[in-house]
Amino acid sequence: MRRHHLTEVGRRSALTNETELKLASTAPQEAVAVFEHSRLDLATRLQHALHGTPSLVPLIVLVVSVTVFGALLGPKFFSSFALTLILQQVAIVGIVGTAQTLVILTAGIDLSVGAIMVLSSVIMGQFTFRYGLPPVAAIALGLAVGTLVGFVNGWLIARVKLPPFIVTLGTWQIALATNFLYSGNETIRAQEIETNAPLLQFFGGTVSFGGAVFTYGVFFFVLLVVLLAYVLRHTAWGRHVYAVGDDPDAAELAGVSTRRVLLSVYMLSGLICAFAGWVLIGRIGSVSPTSGQTANIESITAVVIGGISLFGGRGSILGMLFGALIVGVFSLGLRLLGADAQWTYLLIGALIIAAVAVDQWIRKVSA
Repeated sequence: MRRHHLTEVGRRSALTNETELKLASTAPQEAVAVFEHSRLDLATRLQHALHGTPSLVPLIVLVVSVTVFGALLGPKFFSSFALTLILQQVAIVGIVGTAQTLVILTAGIDLSVGAIMVLSSVIMGQFTFRYGLPPVAAIALGLAVGTLVGFVNGWLIARVKLPPFIVTLGTWQIALATNFLYSGNETIRAQEIETNAPLLQFFGGTVSFGGAVFTYGVFFFVLLVVLLAYVLRHTAWGRHVYAVGDDPDAAELAGVSTRRVLLSVYMLSGLICAFAGWVLIGRIGSVSPTSGQTANIESITAVVIGGISLFGGRGSILGMLFGALIVGVFSLGLRLLGADAQWTYLLIGALIIAAVAVDQWIRKVSA
């Protein structure tokens, strides 16, 4: 009897130990699961914040870069001259970047923006000095030519259904060749423009505020960014641009004319690039067919660093503004530090790859 009692006690003790072992083995797993769940929630919240505010990342990068260069250079970097110089340097790229932003928001790309800008400036100068037209008429013709090239791009992409990369690559080469053939590779000097057609240099005029010097081109750039930011956010056309870039088939089913939207976007892009050509004359003072040849790459750089998705449908003009300013801050900061210019390209290249990686992560998590 006693032997049977001892057997029962041993059995109960074994069952108790087994239960405790199970509880001990499952408790850490549950704790890990809860921790991983909270960590995923934090990542999801961060992803939604970045998805809802695409310009947040470039803004943070801009603030950090300004802080770092300011700490290294002190008053030399924070002087009014240095800060306004950054704005003057990025104004032209920023204007072209607004045109590139509109195109990329529709999931396209425009490689011809720099060539349109230079061609428009050459048209303005040549029609003034070769044919004796009033500067106002020559400027209007230059703006019309830029819009026309944009129309050709839009028509081939929206109507003929050709890939944007191929179309704009072709028009880039055509506009570039036309630019050199028509101008004879000759530069109209700044002194000649200043004497006979000062209106062509209008955007090179300056205004001073407390030691800071701003050109009219900078004011035009800022106003253009503000205007397009409002249009994209608060008008039906702006919502249609995002819709076409996000899902053109769904936009078509919702009643959006994707062809008209694409055509209008490329025409507006051409017009903005033509204005950039006018600003370019004011910036360098002369009309040169060799200036601004890298504006297409620089505009794409500003757009990508600015957090605008190359897949379309996500991003903002403000992000492009921050992206352009980041490039300007890095360029000036490294120059003031006496670093080799190649370091600028290296760091900007790293930023481009990081920006695309962040965009891919945001799109993957949100899906």
